[in-house]
Amino acid sequence: MDLSTFYAVVSATCFTLVGLWWSALDRRRDLLVTDETRRLVGGVYLTFLLPGVMGLFAQVDPGEPWLWRSTFGFVALVGAWSTLRLIRAERETALGVRGPFRRHRWLVVVLYGVIVVLGVAPEVAGAVGLSGLQAAALALVCIVVLAHGLAWEFLTTTPQAPEHPLPSPTPDRPRPGLPDGGSPGVAD
Repeated sequence: MDLSTFYAVVSATCFTLVGLWWSALDRRRDLLVTDETRRLVGGVYLTFLLPGVMGLFAQVDPGEPWLWRSTFGFVALVGAWSTLRLIRAERETALGVRGPFRRHRWLVVVLYGVIVVLGVAPEVAGAVGLSGLQAAALALVCIVVLAHGLAWEFLTTTPQAPEHPLPSPTPDRPRPGLPDGGSPGVAD
């Protein structure tokens, strides 16, 4: 696959994932109750959004390296800065259970740092036989994979879940025809 096609796929995938994240949050409004969890939710959002933005800029004019280099560098700096702020905020508030992706969120900062280096000096990727855009592509794939893990962990291990139970899709009232309002076929 050529790089233009790759970045088109990455960009479309990341923006689709942003939309799916919004849908997940629509079902889990309890994640938006506190400032701390809203900040973490925003961190997952950015971890999908920023690679999508980089993918768009990589396609504008691949023949002009200054464009992808400067935009990748700037966007990666924004990503690293916001991720560092999230790590610090999460440590200060000690928000509940932290799975492997949240504990190793610092890897996102490292990957953004690699992209900054590639934006400044893409020739360093030649040490492993890649162009700067190819090496940045690999870093973006890793960021998106980490974002998937962060989203999964966040949706499945949120400490606020017991305090703010998920709303039932149907109201909690007895169902007609069942003496106890329970489910048919379920043994006590």
